[in-house]
Amino acid sequence: MSMSMMDNVFFTSTTTALYSSAWQPKSTGAYAGTCIFLIVLAVIFRSLIAGKHILEHRWMDKELNRRYVSVRGVPTEAARINADSEGKNVTLISERGVEEQVRVVKRHKRSVTPWRFSVDLPRAAYVTVTAGVGYLLMLAVMTLNVGYFLSVLGGIFLGELVVGRYAELEEH
Repeated sequence: MSMSMMDNVFFTSTTTALYSSAWQPKSTGAYAGTCIFLIVLAVIFRSLIAGKHILEHRWMDKELNRRYVSVRGVPTEAARINADSEGKNVTLISERGVEEQVRVVKRHKRSVTPWRFSVDLPRAAYVTVTAGVGYLLMLAVMTLNVGYFLSVLGGIFLGELVVGRYAELEEH
C-alpha cells in the first residue's frame, strides 16, 4: 500500500499488529492483553521519568554534601575552608587512629557539576532506556488503532496518578 493510498484516520480493529507482524492479536483476548501491555508500558514510562527526577536530586545532594576536610598545618585548601563562615570545627579520627583537628564544610551553591563516571554513565543509560520506552509508545500510537491509543493514554494517566508527585517540572 502506498503512502498516498493510506488514510490517516483512527480505526478500530482487534487484529492490528504491534511492532511487528509476529505480534498480531488473533483474538479479542489477545488484543486485550496487548492493550494491557501498553498500559503497563506507559506506567513504566511515567515511572522512569519520575525516577530520573529522584536520581537527579540524589546525585545533586551527594555533590552538594561532598565534604572537604582540611588537616591543620596543611597550607593548601585550609586557609579557604577555615575562612568559610558555614564551616564548623570537629574532631576527626583518621585511619591511623590519630585525632586531628579539622574543619568540615558543605557546598551550598548549585552549579554545573564536574563530569563523573559514576553519575554521567548511569544518567546516559537511564535516559536512553526512557527514550526507548517513549518511542515504543509512540509507535503504538502511530498504528492509529483507537484501542492502542487509549491504552497508552490510560497508562500515562495511571502512571501520573501513581508516581506523578515524584516528578517535578524542570526549572528553566
